[in-house]
Amino acid sequence: MREAEIRRLLAANLLCALSIVLAAVVPAFFLDGFSVLGTHLTWLCVCSVCVATLNIILHLVFKPNQSPKRRSFAHKIPRFLKCCIYFFMSCILFHAIIVLYGAPLIELVTETFLFAVLLSTFTTLQCLCLLGPNIQAWIRVFSKNGAMSIWESSLQITSMCSILGAWFGAFPIPLDWDRPWQVWPISCSLGATFGYMAGLIIAPLWIHWNRKQLTYKSR
Repeated sequence: MREAEIRRLLAANLLCALSIVLAAVVPAFFLDGFSVLGTHLTWLCVCSVCVATLNIILHLVFKPNQSPKRRSFAHKIPRFLKCCIYFFMSCILFHAIIVLYGAPLIELVTETFLFAVLLSTFTTLQCLCLLGPNIQAWIRVFSKNGAMSIWESSLQITSMCSILGAWFGAFPIPLDWDRPWQVWPISCSLGATFGYMAGLIIAPLWIHWNRKQLTYKSR
């Protein structure tokens, strides 16, 4: 396994982590009263847009899963539209799952949907950038030993860390601590964000330590 490829992955992941930090700091210079807790919905939008934009740019720059076949512009348009539909469907699906896990059905719909958008940005958008709108490839990557590159291994780790972080973030909500960050969905979105950032750092380190055992085979 080439060390250069691992370094590229590490650089890309660190840039994604940096974008989240900047999304929490930079808007305060332009928006009065902006804060992660005080204007949480605004932060959810800013963070989702920043992470999504950077992921797309990094995919275009690094081309981690470039197909040997050159696609025509006429082919790229329906592919792009299909990716947009998949992302929107992912937001709806995450919204439904979050409601089934106890989020308010009618009240706080905006908060729940924006949290679903954040989760989709951390998970589905990465799948779309790396694998395209190919459900079979998604199933393969998230099956046991299904990854075929270090980028797909990183996708596995960051996606799972994001979902686990959101799940663990729900634990403090019912407690009677009366903290401002217990308001829905602050703790869950922060948990997902910290989980995503942890996955970004853990993934290249784990791949580096296990590079001798990792053997990716084309299927």
